[in-house]
Amino acid sequence: MTTPSLPRRLGLADAVFIGLGSMIGAGVFVVWAPAAEVAGAGLLIGLALAAVVAFGNATSSAQLAAAHPTSGGTYAYGRAELGAWWGFVAGWGFVIGKTASCAVMALAFAAYAAPPGWERPVAIAAVIALTAVNAFGVTRTAIVARVIVVVALLALTVAVSAAFTGADAQGWAEADSLWSAGGYGILQSAGLLFFAFAGYARIATMGEEVRDPARVIPRAIIIAFAIALTVYAVVAVAVLSALGADGVAASSDAVADAAATSGWAWVQPIVRLGAATGSLGALLALIAGVSRTMFAMAREQDLPRRLAVIQPRWQVPRRAEFVVGGLVVVLVAVTDLRGAIGFSSFGVLLYYFIANVAALRQRTPSRRYPRALQVVGAVGCLVLALALPWQSVVAGAAVVVIGVVYRALRLRLASR
Repeated sequence: MTTPSLPRRLGLADAVFIGLGSMIGAGVFVVWAPAAEVAGAGLLIGLALAAVVAFGNATSSAQLAAAHPTSGGTYAYGRAELGAWWGFVAGWGFVIGKTASCAVMALAFAAYAAPPGWERPVAIAAVIALTAVNAFGVTRTAIVARVIVVVALLALTVAVSAAFTGADAQGWAEADSLWSAGGYGILQSAGLLFFAFAGYARIATMGEEVRDPARVIPRAIIIAFAIALTVYAVVAVAVLSALGADGVAASSDAVADAAATSGWAWVQPIVRLGAATGSLGALLALIAGVSRTMFAMAREQDLPRRLAVIQPRWQVPRRAEFVVGGLVVVLVAVTDLRGAIGFSSFGVLLYYFIANVAALRQRTPSRRYPRALQVVGAVGCLVLALALPWQSVVAGAAVVVIGVVYRALRLRLASR
């Protein structure tokens, strides 16, 4: 039996836009209230900490992707550099964490686009529609991602301009305000805000579909990360300037509420359009990334082999995409948006901890970045994961244990 593989159709710009689609939508409109609730204005320090850890992770992912240009991201890297069990835990953490992220993005889209009372049906419809887009080829995913990112960035530009025009919050930038929640609150906010930076994993998980991956993937990861960090920093200052820390914590729609302080009546529909579009972009890229990790795990028989089938005409792992879509629909029907952010962050931090350890183990010919960055990334992932709300840590750890038990039982049955 030949090992199924995916065709290489994505260039540098495609990879950057897919990464940005994940990062710009994956938090910029939804993550400020949970972060401000635990850290107040100290969320700015939390954002800086999250960015430092994320940069270490990004360089590790870039270094690994250049050496292992295949689908699955850290699942494949962990298997190659550390062993099958490390790879499985990384892949399992990614699948559970990012499936929760898909639900967050679908609910965020519906919060902006749906009439009151229709949020969950509209979110489910969005999941089904974008699963269908992904099912018709990765080039279509890349084209839609470009359009979505451009619309979201234009809307954010309008929103930030409006927020700075109406900014009247006082005292939020003083040292006492920045440290008012203490170190633990700031660490919690960093763990929640890390959710916003994890989109560059989409580029790595789709490495088998990128042309000239040893050159393109590292460049795409760093470019997307730098752009996203700039956007998040500007938006964070804008919402705090307009609403203050307490106002951000109390807002279910901080970006739109910050823009509304300008008094510009026409700005609200634009912000809502951008938020809905950005959330759709993240959802589109997330479904593609999770399905590729499922495909890679199934190819190694760490998930049912049936998920490793490639649709012959469109050359995508359609079965894996449909399974991801189905799981997200179930989560959308039962989950809470704020709780899902913490759970997602736990799974993804575990995934990147293994990425950093794998990059640390790489030998000299494959090395691109100092080992110190990988140490910072690994330690940072552990600290941020343990600093998350305890409910997220317990739930995430429980699901990881379920995955480990599943694989152990499968291996035992296979050996008989």
